[in-house]
Amino acid sequence: MNLIKHGVFTTAALCVCGAAIAQPTFQSASPTAGTATSEKANANADKAMYQAIQYQNAGKQGPALVVIPGEIKSSNATFTQKFGPTNIADFAEIELSRANFQVLERTNLGPLLNEFTLAYNLGDPNKARGYLGMGKLRTTKYVVKFDILKTEQVAAAQQGFDGASVGRVIGILGAFSGSRGGAQAGAIGDTAVGSVKVGDSTGIWVIGMRYKIMDAETTEQVAQGYTEEKMEIGATGTSVMGFSQSQQGGVGLDTMVQRLVQKSVWEIDSKYK
Repeated sequence: MNLIKHGVFTTAALCVCGAAIAQPTFQSASPTAGTATSEKANANADKAMYQAIQYQNAGKQGPALVVIPGEIKSSNATFTQKFGPTNIADFAEIELSRANFQVLERTNLGPLLNEFTLAYNLGDPNKARGYLGMGKLRTTKYVVKFDILKTEQVAAAQQGFDGASVGRVIGILGAFSGSRGGAQAGAIGDTAVGSVKVGDSTGIWVIGMRYKIMDAETTEQVAQGYTEEKMEIGATGTSVMGFSQSQQGGVGLDTMVQRLVQKSVWEIDSKYK
């Protein structure tokens, strides 16, 4: 009897553990959840969700490295207000860890981080060697940084149809038709066609990122690479007789930076392990 109880307890415990191990999922609290607008918005949002990259050499242990904050050389105010070098370095640490590099957390450097970064940005090998003798930094082979070199809107396009002018023409033709029915039909046509409004607009941005790999001991550049991605933002809307629908969206700056980091890390993983 005790064994049976023990068996039941074990099974129940395993079930509980299995439930605890499963990744949590969450339901939307939006009052429009499940509606047509929700489904369209979610379908667009799914395309912007984080997508894990399968790095081809992830099975091979990479060398120890430190990611230092890079530079944002773009003069675009929207980008510089939203992003700092630290945000990009955070993304880089995540992806380099996924690619199986030995990433030393920048937080472990504590107050030395700024001086350590300055030594490499200035290419000061003597100062760099001084830091490399401290704690976990002794095993560091590479110092890596990611810089944003370009963020600019390169193209925009709009098109649309406003039925107001056409509606007025129909109304005028009805009024001059010489019949009451024609005038009424013209008035109805004026209202119906005049209410039609359709519009689309699209903007294309190009964002470019450079990565640099430096020898941790000499501060000399070992390798560098550059990659660009297009960011498309669009909106579309239709309005007819009081009924309207619209959609807007696109990949945001956060996602664009993360994808550029992923492309850069893929190249680092394939070439420099």
